[in-house]
Amino acid sequence: MQPSNLNTKQSTIHIRNMVCDSCVKVVRLELERTGFIKVDHVELGKAIISFNEQVIGFSLIDEILKNSGFSLIDDREDKLVEQIKQSVIQLIFFGNNTNTILRNSDYLSQKLGEPYHVLSKMFSQKTNLTLEKYVIQIKMEKVKELISYGELTLSEIAHMMGYSSVQYLSNQFKQVTGVNVNDYKKEFHKKRIPLNHLPDREQENG
Repeated sequence: MQPSNLNTKQSTIHIRNMVCDSCVKVVRLELERTGFIKVDHVELGKAIISFNEQVIGFSLIDEILKNSGFSLIDDREDKLVEQIKQSVIQLIFFGNNTNTILRNSDYLSQKLGEPYHVLSKMFSQKTNLTLEKYVIQIKMEKVKELISYGELTLSEIAHMMGYSSVQYLSNQFKQVTGVNVNDYKKEFHKKRIPLNHLPDREQENG
């Protein structure tokens, strides 16, 4: 069933915790299976939907999303923070140059239309974590993924991720994860963290 054209409105909704292509598929499936929502477009962090507010409202849409681990975002700054996270993840996990953000802050500014210092300050205020440290967290999760494949040497991974040396990568890996790389390689299946479950505040290791 698709929503009737009578009293149907099109709306762009912003969605928290969408961090992968599978999330896009799940969001589309969960919204459309109601029979009252037409999904016109969906991508990481947002969807364009058509629905009749007299039949299904935003509170119910939020409830549907929460059942799958997502939620609606209403606050403008929260939306921007979520866009920052998605941009970082897209660049590091799917981009060709994983170190761009650390070397060139213009990337986020151009993508999101705000000066970098504004984005950085807002991110810190909203998440209790600096943007630079969030980027490092995401990079470490990418390093874990590459290690789990077993196809590249640590030296190749360090080069791919933009580190000047294996030692630099190893030191940062130990600082962020609390274990050294060699120990992680022996039990990597126990240490992967879903990207949407990364902490939003600084934590002490040990």
